[in-house]
Amino acid sequence: MNKVAVKKLSNQIRVKTLQMIHKANASHIGGALSMVDILAVLYKEILLFKPQEPKWSERDRFLLSKGHACTSLYAALAFSGFFDVKELENYAKDGSIFISHASHKVPGVELSTGSLGHALPVGCGMALAAKRKNENHRIFVLLSDGELDEGSNWEAFLFAPQHKLDNLIVIIDYNKIQSLGTVKEVIDLYPLSDKLHAFNWAVKEIDGHSHKEIYESLAKIPFAINKPSVIVANTVKGKGIDFMEDKLLWHYKSPSEEQYNSAIKQLSAK
Repeated sequence: MNKVAVKKLSNQIRVKTLQMIHKANASHIGGALSMVDILAVLYKEILLFKPQEPKWSERDRFLLSKGHACTSLYAALAFSGFFDVKELENYAKDGSIFISHASHKVPGVELSTGSLGHALPVGCGMALAAKRKNENHRIFVLLSDGELDEGSNWEAFLFAPQHKLDNLIVIIDYNKIQSLGTVKEVIDLYPLSDKLHAFNWAVKEIDGHSHKEIYESLAKIPFAINKPSVIVANTVKGKGIDFMEDKLLWHYKSPSEEQYNSAIKQLSAK
């Protein structure tokens, strides 16, 4: 792994995410920041793609199920060459393709998401189709922990092992805060890894902010032949900005000018 390149991309995504949300007076910065390190490793080291040919048939497919956190995905795509970074100045403007939930009109976005619990079922279908066509691309799905309250995900968790979808890789952004409170308060997922083992998935639990752990896990997929792989990535909501970290408020709030300047100063020092 190119540690320097991954760290640089991670910081670029964080800064751009902050800029986009502040300028648009938008929300969901906490959940966008919690998955930045995962995106940086995926787009710099793991995913197979051609940015100038977004629909290349042999590309790996990445589905962001937590579509409300799309700002960091848009930034990852821009810095990976899918479109000019300057286009992100249009985020959340009237008529822009860069709407505030992930849109498939954006080059590199495979599926429009926002209503939770949809991407994993779609990913299962894509993985099954690839298997039946003897195609070698892989399907990666990034889920939030809060959306595991959706029953559609658990149907998919049952479906994938039944069909031996070892070309399917799920990453759970386990930041432990959802829209109305902590995950433990709303619907406790503990013990999450044990539940996934019981559903016959191959499971690894990691620090979702350690580039090394993220890379070493993703570099060894599938974890088991004929089993789908799932990574439980322990993360911190608002990661990288001290006054946002582990705070429910930043599921909704947009930073003020003073907070924005403080956050930029922190990120610039990294």
